Amino acid sequence: MEKRYTSMERVLTTMSKHEPDKVPLFLMCTHYCAKFLDVSIKNYFSKPENVARGQMMLLKKFNNDCLNPFYSAAHEYAAFGSEVIFNEAGPPNAGEPIIKNFDDILKLQPPDVKNSKILRNCLETISILKEEVGMSVPIAGGVLSPFSLPILQMGFDKYIELIYEKPELLEHLIKINERFCTEWANMQLAAGASFITTIDSMSVSSIIPKSIYLKTGFLSAKRTIPTIKSDVAIATSSASSASILEEILESGIKAILVSHTDDLAEMKKKVGKRATLLGNLNGIEMCRWTRSDAELNVKEAIRKAGDGGGFILCDSLGDIPYQVSEDILYEISESVNKWGRYPLNWR
Repeated sequence: MEKRYTSMERVLTTMSKHEPDKVPLFLMCTHYCAKFLDVSIKNYFSKPENVARGQMMLLKKFNNDCLNPFYSAAHEYAAFGSEVIFNEAGPPNAGEPIIKNFDDILKLQPPDVKNSKILRNCLETISILKEEVGMSVPIAGGVLSPFSLPILQMGFDKYIELIYEKPELLEHLIKINERFCTEWANMQLAAGASFITTIDSMSVSSIIPKSIYLKTGFLSAKRTIPTIKSDVAIATSSASSASILEEILESGIKAILVSHTDDLAEMKKKVGKRATLLGNLNGIEMCRWTRSDAELNVKEAIRKAGDGGGFILCDSLGDIPYQVSEDILYEISESVNKWGRYPLNWR
């Protein structure tokens, strides 16, 4: 008789590089779930109960294998004293940079995570979900990487200037962010998260030369990842991480969200059994997909990376756009059930 896996068992088997019953599916939705409750995105994020309810509806609608209580990068950054700016049909945006000039870096203190209302809401969401699912479904925590957080704290242009012209101040800022990242990640784990995803859009070679990354973001990652008390995944905001793949693995990352610009088969070959791959459906193109497109893309991703476990189907950003039709999400789910059953003998 075929073993019936819970989502947690399916994911853990996959991450151990063995084949479960089928390829796990992570439809990672944040603001998208406001649709299910028929409320505005601002209203949706106003109560932890709303976010928890939206995630549970996502789980049941599409046979999803993960809960994603991450609110937004703007919410995390707001804990430093900024604000969250809401859109009608998109993710929340961050408010103005809190670092207006380089001297402000020396005055900056990490947020008091325990007493930040905006962070407590996220922790409460995690706790509600943990109460609902226990150990049957993994719950994803999320943090901005210490090296990428300054993009919001001071703006991209000023941050680039800091990197090239003020290395000592850069180190000071990153160390502050590392303390926050570690505390915030581990508090999510204590609330019930199963693993942590670090969102690191700054480290990729399309943004900053690898030679600079090796002296900055890479060193920060090697310091920070071991302080997080769970497996850690990395998401690079749909940018290719292929050029820094070995460094990502050396830092201790156990799962990599693969860009839609990367070849899954090639990434699987390079990574081998050292990490699990997630991806790499193109979320932007998904807005225009037909159901046939969805099935074709799911089948192709599984063909390239599904053999032997170590692969979770996901979009390449880790956040489904609001404009994607629910019909397409249903088709993705049905296609995983059709083409992702192990052993993969349909080719």
